[in-house]
Amino acid sequence: MNEHLDFDSLNSIEFFQRFPDEATCYEYLSIAKWHSSGFICRKCGHNKYCIGKRPFSRRCLRCKYDESPTAGTAFDKLKFSKHIAFHILFKLSSRKKGISTVELSKEFSLRQKTCWAFKWKIQQAMQSSGRYPLTGEVHVDEFVIGGPEEQKRGRSHGSKKIVIMALEIVEKGVGRAYAQVLDDYSSKSFIPFFEKHISKDAVIKTDEWTGYKPLKKDYPNLKQIPSLSGKGFPDVHIHIMNIKGWLRGIHHHCSKEHLQGYLDEYHFRFNRRNSEGVLFNTLIKRMVNKSANRLNQYKGKAP
Repeated sequence: MNEHLDFDSLNSIEFFQRFPDEATCYEYLSIAKWHSSGFICRKCGHNKYCIGKRPFSRRCLRCKYDESPTAGTAFDKLKFSKHIAFHILFKLSSRKKGISTVELSKEFSLRQKTCWAFKWKIQQAMQSSGRYPLTGEVHVDEFVIGGPEEQKRGRSHGSKKIVIMALEIVEKGVGRAYAQVLDDYSSKSFIPFFEKHISKDAVIKTDEWTGYKPLKKDYPNLKQIPSLSGKGFPDVHIHIMNIKGWLRGIHHHCSKEHLQGYLDEYHFRFNRRNSEGVLFNTLIKRMVNKSANRLNQYKGKAP
């Protein structure tokens, strides 16, 4: 078996050569699942095995359970082939702006709802682990998806979707970024985002909204400056416009229920824009390591 898993780069030609059929996909999943952490039986916890009855499966020597490379992963019980699943993952990771489920449905002759279900799993695998908070200089701002409501001023949002975003400012421009959907503009809503994505040592700049003031207790380097309708935070303003343009151009519409998934997808690619060759491999690892039970199934109509 070829134990090579990581790719320095993976263009379309290389992808088709590496994964020409279903068998090569199963082989790759078996490497991703067992090569680094080893075999541990899902039924009894034993770590000794022999070759299973099915291709690339492993059979526990204690309880005789025959385990597939997809068992317990986000690839388990898909309604289409693993080969198609790999193609979908490759397109989502290799295209700079991703691909809509309408396009996926047409290209692979699948129902759009089926594409939604799988893409929802992928988006959840794209979530930030929160292990690498933003450091140095960080600019934070909130924005509304859908634009300001007519006859409303300030931070009144009605039925619009509120998002908070943090952008890392580095010497040569911008670094990483994260965004999270909020229920309101209160400091209580801000706190979980700050705790997950921003280092307490970071030099944080926000606008003068009162909701940020209570955060100064835990973030002593937080400074509030005038927003000037976005001119006080030009890099953040550009980033927000790019997110909105991406949502309108690729997906056209997004419900509040599913907006976080789109924000995670956007920033998964954005934060790895200088290492695009490893996106596919990173996604495969996450899809294998995240239990199918922990990746909530998509329910309802397409957002």
